[in-house]
Amino acid sequence: MKNIKIAAAVTLLVLGLTSCKDEKQEKAQKTIDSYVAYVDSVKNVSAENLKADWKAVDAEYDRRSQEAQTALADLKDNSAATEKVNASKIKYEEFKNEMTTVFAPPAPSPKQQLRDALFGAGKIGDDMNFSWVNAQNIHSVYQQFVHTVENNKDKYSREDWDEVKLMYEALDSRKNTVEKEGLTAEDNRKIAGLKVKFAPMYTVNRMGAKSEENKDAKK
Repeated sequence: MKNIKIAAAVTLLVLGLTSCKDEKQEKAQKTIDSYVAYVDSVKNVSAENLKADWKAVDAEYDRRSQEAQTALADLKDNSAATEKVNASKIKYEEFKNEMTTVFAPPAPSPKQQLRDALFGAGKIGDDMNFSWVNAQNIHSVYQQFVHTVENNKDKYSREDWDEVKLMYEALDSRKNTVEKEGLTAEDNRKIAGLKVKFAPMYTVNRMGAKSEENKDAKK
């Protein structure tokens, strides 16, 4: 009788362990299926809707991806599941790269690129607002402007030189205001030197750019 009870207890224990293993594998399979379904569902959402919540979408993907990788270890034969996980991973990475391109801001116009080079990215837009230039930084602004022109003078077209002149005159106009707001004599002297350097460089190279365009037009 005692042996029968022991055998019964062992049988129940084995059945319990088997049941636990089955539940664990079933849960692991559901986790993997959920991961695969998530990737497919994300690809069906419009780019416009995704853009607003992309960080949350990507974070949720990372969480599900990690859970799926952990779940693979709980499957006795995980070869088929591994293929599904890897296929979804590749699918998502390709989709993410595509969305990164879609979400990227449009490239600035050539005119804006020139302004960004002269003053720094985003400093001067279509509003031509120079209020950020003050007595403390105006010398460094002139330095960047003149040195940028000097480094690129052989590349500028006639239209580029016209834009350079427009920006230069706008900066000069701002200097007239800054002079009344505490511009030091030392900085004023240094700016004067930069202006002396810029004037002939503009005149000669702008004429040269126009001459080259006339030659090209005759060909």
